[in-house]
Amino acid sequence: MELRIHDIGQLFHNLDPLPYRERDLDERVEEYVVGWAGEMPNAPIEILVHLPAAQAEREDAAHIGDAIRNYFAYRAEVIGWELRDLFRVGRASLGVGLAVLAVAVVLGRILGELLGGYLGRVFDEGLIILGWVANWRPIQIFLYDWQPLARRRRLYRRLAEASVRLSPGD
Repeated sequence: MELRIHDIGQLFHNLDPLPYRERDLDERVEEYVVGWAGEMPNAPIEILVHLPAAQAEREDAAHIGDAIRNYFAYRAEVIGWELRDLFRVGRASLGVGLAVLAVAVVLGRILGELLGGYLGRVFDEGLIILGWVANWRPIQIFLYDWQPLARRRRLYRRLAEASVRLSPGD
């Protein structure tokens, strides 16, 4: 993957006061790099940064590779926190959902017996449906919601290990 810049500052968020190696990447740069990396096979990633020779000779140019890798390592860590939080919410939701399901099944059976006939059956089955609906969110979390986050974290980890080379030119 190749980036062409005229100034080192183009790579980084310009409102961030930290030194380059600790700065956030510019949003457009991050979007471009992540987009390209997502299309690449699961092979090591190499980022070639084309920049003017005068920029390549600057002292901070030597830190571009570390800055890019550090940024994506941090983003992978943040997504790890988000995944842990999502699973925590999933576990709490599952606890509530299973409790609602248990109460709904028991209450449905009791009302089914007390009311009898068609009305008792409607209450019994309706409460069972309510119990399963209460489990919708935890099921969604544990089956589907975590997967995009895990894929993005894996991609950011690959980018955190990317080889970054500078190509000085005009």
